[in-house]
Amino acid sequence: MDYTNAHHGSHRIRVITVTGNGKIETKPDYVELQIEVRTEAQDVTEAQRENAVKMNRVIQALLGLNIARTDIQTAFYNVFPRYDFVDGKQVFRGYEVTNALSVKIRNINEVGTVIDTAVKNGANQISQLSFKLENEDNYYKGALQLALQNANEKAQALAVSLRLSHLPQPIEIVEETGGGPILYKTVAMTGESFTTPVEQGMITVDASLRVKYQF
Repeated sequence: MDYTNAHHGSHRIRVITVTGNGKIETKPDYVELQIEVRTEAQDVTEAQRENAVKMNRVIQALLGLNIARTDIQTAFYNVFPRYDFVDGKQVFRGYEVTNALSVKIRNINEVGTVIDTAVKNGANQISQLSFKLENEDNYYKGALQLALQNANEKAQALAVSLRLSHLPQPIEIVEETGGGPILYKTVAMTGESFTTPVEQGMITVDASLRVKYQF
């Protein structure tokens, strides 16, 4: 809390600065996760062919779970030569091809089923599972309003303590946050037949304002 006196000629302005915080908790609307198919072979064409077969199988399985084709995007596609070091020498081991899909799952209850289905159909890495909000901006604006309300309450409490005859007037508002953080979770992969449990939890959207009041 910052308390300053500013002098403008003979006129004195008293200024106080407070920080207001706002927080909104809500359930996520959808989940985004990355599904990867990694294959290795001596021949680059063989590694790519095997990868394409497995990835097509994964995509068909996802479509079979009623995931829209537009919710399945390619995240990246890499081809790397692999080497082993034997007695200090570099020995060529073959090629590794990794194809990754970014998948949007709108029914959060199906996340475990999606993961297990992908693994059963040839996926060997699940990563970057994150819970997200469709209209995060709206929640953030709501949190900003709560933050301003919080700042006003603090300023009014100070006005009462200082026995001021009138309420402080806000003369400057600075937004301190760049948007609410999203809850990220990573899920351990399973090759078992049971459904991977994924706890969704809540998403917290925070907002913070620095407000300068004149009184």
